[in-house]
Amino acid sequence: MKLLFELSGEHPDLPVAELECVGTVLDTRAQVAVAECPDPEAAGRLALTHVVMEYLGECEPTREAFVGLLRDLAVTTEKPFAGRAKKVQGSRMDASHLELERMIGGHIAGPVSLREPVEEYRVVASEDRCYFGRVLLRIDRGGFDFRNPMRRPFFHPGVMMPRMARALVNISLVAPGELVFDPFCGTGGILLEAREIGVRVLGSDFDPAMVAGYRQNLPGSEVMIADATAVPICDHTLDAVVTDLPYGQSVRIRAESMDRLYDGSLAEVRRILRPGRRAVVVTHRDITDIAARHFTILQEHEQRVHKSLTRRILVLS
Repeated sequence: MKLLFELSGEHPDLPVAELECVGTVLDTRAQVAVAECPDPEAAGRLALTHVVMEYLGECEPTREAFVGLLRDLAVTTEKPFAGRAKKVQGSRMDASHLELERMIGGHIAGPVSLREPVEEYRVVASEDRCYFGRVLLRIDRGGFDFRNPMRRPFFHPGVMMPRMARALVNISLVAPGELVFDPFCGTGGILLEAREIGVRVLGSDFDPAMVAGYRQNLPGSEVMIADATAVPICDHTLDAVVTDLPYGQSVRIRAESMDRLYDGSLAEVRRILRPGRRAVVVTHRDITDIAARHFTILQEHEQRVHKSLTRRILVLS
């Protein structure tokens, strides 16, 4: 099924990269993507998408073109519906939000209900295109807020927020029922998001205090105290690895240096990962030379957290 996605604007390319876990991306504009998805319900796992729609069509960003699209589609419905519009900054659409919504209401045959609609038809104008779709679902961003690290039984400063953790799990392409491993699991934030979508999880950490905290946050999940450069896992048994590599002077490590830790842990990740599967690795400096010794680098992303901290995200195969 061809779907239309209204994406978060909090990062320029991570929202599109995340869509690979549910389908094949066909087209993108700022905060919009079109993808072919075999299972539309799977889109509920996404973190950096706001609205998922059935793709109905697209046109040039003009009043005349949009009215022509609506006439050609000749949508009819017996359900009370509302028309909604979104204009992404930089759109060339010459009609206002209100005009676009009136066009939808005037060209769909069915009962309009702005207060209690059963269906919503939505137009998203971005750059040089205007996309139109029927809303299938909205991502519950409140669920991510509810899982804020401050609300967990065990809290440790510097942990990743749930939306970003979920996005990284999705970018790994791990599917429900498959096994994902985090060799620097800390308090378990990444694996908590994986477990939320039905993925089997395994964590390890060299710090016993972190492992104890992990057990509080993810009771019943498998975790072990282990050196990330020598984990007791058989070759080629994991479907995905997602991890935030340690940094800073306060981190407990066994290796002689951070470079040796990164090199040794990535060598282990390659050993235990199934051929052709992905590892998603977060660092706070450039380690592409180290990663390239062990993997093919598929993607590189950056996320500015604050003035002195930028996350570097590597997608490895």
